[in-house]
Amino acid sequence: MPLDVRPDHQLSDDRQRLADYERVKAAIAYCTENWREQPTLDDIAARTGLSPTHFHKLFSRWAGLSPKAFLQALTLDHAKALLDGSASVLDAALDVGLSGPGRLHDLFVNHVAMSPGEYKSRGEGVDIRWGWHASPFGRALIMTTQRGLAGLAFADAGEEASAYADMVRRWPRAKLVEDHPGTQPFANRIFNPSQWSRDIPLRVHLIGSDFEIRVWETLLRIPLGRAISYSDIASAIGKPSASRAVGTAVGRNPVSFVVPCHRVLGRGGSLCGYHWGLTRKQAILGWEAGQVA
Repeated sequence: MPLDVRPDHQLSDDRQRLADYERVKAAIAYCTENWREQPTLDDIAARTGLSPTHFHKLFSRWAGLSPKAFLQALTLDHAKALLDGSASVLDAALDVGLSGPGRLHDLFVNHVAMSPGEYKSRGEGVDIRWGWHASPFGRALIMTTQRGLAGLAFADAGEEASAYADMVRRWPRAKLVEDHPGTQPFANRIFNPSQWSRDIPLRVHLIGSDFEIRVWETLLRIPLGRAISYSDIASAIGKPSASRAVGTAVGRNPVSFVVPCHRVLGRGGSLCGYHWGLTRKQAILGWEAGQVA
């Protein structure tokens, strides 16, 4: 049997990393099995033999999120599954171990940017017509209701099915009908600057939570050729500490390009993420710069 000839300090470091991993694994298993009881930090730390402070630092370093955030993610996933079924908001709140709908409401708003009731309804009673069309930025999926444009997504060749599925997941209870001729006039107008007119505004039907719609309406006020940050939007809607929730709402914008989420930049002007790809975001910003030049 070969001897381990590594230095003593390296052996000690390896043993410590293994011990840390075992503690994190035990904590994850405990949370996964007992999330319905909503254990406290002290409860979880006790399972590892560490103080709450030491355990919090260890778990956050290994898992990339705090023990509380991990427990909230478990709770949220189970609540979504219940709401996707026949459970009421009250039943879902109690079933996942929360004291009532208020706590479930806060959990959803902070992490999904919508209330549990809004999550459950998700397009119920709405008829959406859709069609694929050519655009300067790849294939464009146009989705409309009787009230106006409800969705606009992009896809490269061969990616249409996944882009369509992504949009449909936003409104799983809506009735969707393919209608290329009916959606063509929207495509003609959206991507033709000569048809842009303040006197005849394009009708847009935003389907989302109250918080999301406030964020999306703020996006609509960003002038062509300009950009703002997530914190700017949070301040504009009177929620200066809600940058994280704003980021979630921006990412869920169903009407790309027209509701210009591509004009939101990170700190220092970085492009950050874009649901339809950073290359496309750069292309759109460059195309818009050419319109105001």
